[in-house]
Order: sequence, then structure tokens, then C-alpha cells
Amino acid sequence: MTLAEELNETLEGSAVGRLLSPLGRRMYMPKGLLAQSAEATERAHRFNATIGMAYADGEPMILDAVRAAMPGLTPYEAVAYAPTGGVPELRARWKAALAVKNPSFRGKECSLPVVVPGLTAAVSFIADLFLDAGESLVVPDLHWPNYRLIVEERKSAKGLTFPLFDGRGFNVRGFEERLRASAAAKGKALAVLNFPNNPTGYSPTIAEAEAILAAIGRVADEGSDVLIICDDAYFGLAYEKDVLAESLFGRLADFHPRVVVAKADGPTKEDYMWGFRTGFITLAGKGLSASQLEAITKKVMGVVRSTVSNSPAPAQHIFLKALTEPGYEDQKARYRSLLAARYRRARDVLAASSLPPSLRPLPFNSGYFMSIECEGVSAEKIRLRLLDEGIGVIALGDKHLRIAFSCIEERDIAALYEAIFEAARALGG
Repeated sequence: MTLAEELNETLEGSAVGRLLSPLGRRMYMPKGLLAQSAEATERAHRFNATIGMAYADGEPMILDAVRAAMPGLTPYEAVAYAPTGGVPELRARWKAALAVKNPSFRGKECSLPVVVPGLTAAVSFIADLFLDAGESLVVPDLHWPNYRLIVEERKSAKGLTFPLFDGRGFNVRGFEERLRASAAAKGKALAVLNFPNNPTGYSPTIAEAEAILAAIGRVADEGSDVLIICDDAYFGLAYEKDVLAESLFGRLADFHPRVVVAKADGPTKEDYMWGFRTGFITLAGKGLSASQLEAITKKVMGVVRSTVSNSPAPAQHIFLKALTEPGYEDQKARYRSLLAARYRRARDVLAASSLPPSLRPLPFNSGYFMSIECEGVSAEKIRLRLLDEGIGVIALGDKHLRIAFSCIEERDIAALYEAIFEAARALGG
């Protein structure tokens, strides 16, 4: 029996096993070189000739120029390979933190997070395991454009979109309809829930979150296996009291025997480490045993091994050191308060301004961004006009503008929006 077959046998009869794509069923974590190197690390006390690195005096060779640039790291931390699944202590700490940051997850089980090179890799690797050519992934119409590259170009699948908003808030009915349509084709449904949403900066209220869960439950009750990918890139940045301040992962972790949840997260935005390219994949589901969680973890590690081999070690070790630094949470809180103040300023400016009739701000309450819908005037033309004035915004097609208030000083926000309004008026809007 092959390693993949062993893992598939362990997952037999579970929702996660049924949800696997053909590639996911073929995937495994090889035991060969890595297992032998691990054994040698423990037992080869005389000579260890298994390591694919160069050593001198018992440490990895490191150029003086590199050592000088990373004085806080040992040679091993700076230049040695990290394990395929990531630095063990970092994985354990990230798992333990899930219950602290997500009260709904306390007392529940999940896989040991696997480190991947950023959130793009997290979403892409999850798609490798569960999404096959010709299948569909449910996403809102306003979504991170990289989903399209991952789903349609890399996986030859299709995105089933629904309007994110229904005039009051999150479009629960539209989401449920698309989830059911996805399930009708092959008896399984896959969806991404990205909160706070990029590009709109919207997170569901607590009531909306409960309605989303109920919608997922109804589709699962009808006999379909459901995979929900929680893209939590902007986790922890909720600015209104009625907004769900934790990930839906906590509620979905033991929600329904036919529902599996995959969490894609990391310190990229949450801990202000954008260029570190460090993310995590964690899976959970009601009724999944410890052996089944270990099996799906090995499949995730197989995807990592077969694509990037492992994630950068220096970023992991620096992040691990930061997590143990006294005052670390206070430092994060200071930046969160700055972002919250910028959000409030943007919200208040929009509420107090006389907007051109062509511009309609979409709901926002969290994250880095907000979006404006354009009617009767081209978003791209507004963008280009602003660029001539030395102002950069993102045009999402001709219909929407995305404004990242996260990177604008609070004192400059009013001027930014006034420039946007003036550009729209000058173009006839």
C-alpha cells in the first residue's frame, strides 16, 4: 500500500476524505530522505552526512555579510532549512493562540498548523487538495483578484459569484443559493469566506455570522459535504462593536459532520509582517479523529514539499522571537488603534460629505480598505485622473474604486476623499 493510500484509508468515511480532489487523494508526505535525516539528527552522534547543507565547526556556514544583517539569529536560524511543516515551536504556539484569539474555538480540536510561504500559498495549496478542474468555488462578486488566478487559471475550475451585499449587509441568501448550486453538480460545495473582506473592508455582524452558519448547515443537512475556506488575512481588525471579532473557523470547527473548515491565516497583516511571506494552514471538522487530522496534515505537507519544499526559516525564527517578546501584544494594540482611528476618520468624512451622485460608498467596518461603487462614471478614468494629481487608488474594473485607508495618515484622509469626489465631478459624475 502506498503512503497516499494509507492516508486515504485513514480518511475513509469522513467529510474531509470525500472532499479531496484527485490531486488531494494522490498527495502524501514522503518518508525517505527527510525521515532518514530526522533519525540521524537524533542518533548520528559521530558524523551526520545526511544534511543537504554545508557545515563548519558544527554550524551551518554563513557569510559574514549575512550574519551582520541578522545579528539576532544564530547561523542555524538564519540560513538552515526549516522543516517542511514549519518550525515546530512556532506551529505549536500558533495553534495555542487560536483558542485565545477565537473564544468559540476553545475546547475544540484542529490539525497542527502547517507553515506556508504566505496567504496566497495557503489558499492555493488548499485548492490543490480540494478543488479539481471543472468544479466550482463560491466567492462573492467583490473579492481579492488573486482568487481568480488560483481558481480559474491554476485549477481550471470556476468561481461561482454572488453579490456580496443585499442592500442591508452581507447577502446570506445569495451565498446560500450559490453554495447549493455548487453542491448540486458533484455533491460537494466549496466556498471562501474572507473577513475582513478585501476589497470592501466588510465583516459580518454577529447576527449575520449566525445566519451564514445556518445557511451552511442547511446545505450540509441536504446531504452535501461542504468545505469552507476562512481567509483570515486581516484577522483582528474589526472596528465596530456589533461586528464579529473572531474567525468563523471557531464556530465551524465542530459545526456539522459534513462540514470541514480550512483556515488560511498568518502574521502578514495581523502582525504587520507583509514581506515575511509566512502563513498557516489549519483544518478542523466535527468528528475528525486525531489520526484523521494527522493524515490531512501530512497531505498538506506533501503539497508544501512538492511545490516550495519548505517555507523561509529566518522569517519563522524572527516571528517566533517576536511572539515571546514582552510587550508584543501592546505593540500590536498601538498599531490597531492607529488603523481604527483612520477607519473612523474615513467613515466620518464620508458621512459628512456631499458626495457626487455617481459615487456610492459600500459598507465597511474592518480591515485595511473600503470601496466605492461608481455609476455613470468610469472608476478607471477616476483612477487615471487622480494619478495625474499624484494620488493612487485601485480601480476594480470600471465599477469600483478601492481605497486603502490603512496607509494614509489620519490627517490626510479628508483631503484624499475630497480629491476623489472632485475627480468624479470633473468627469461628469
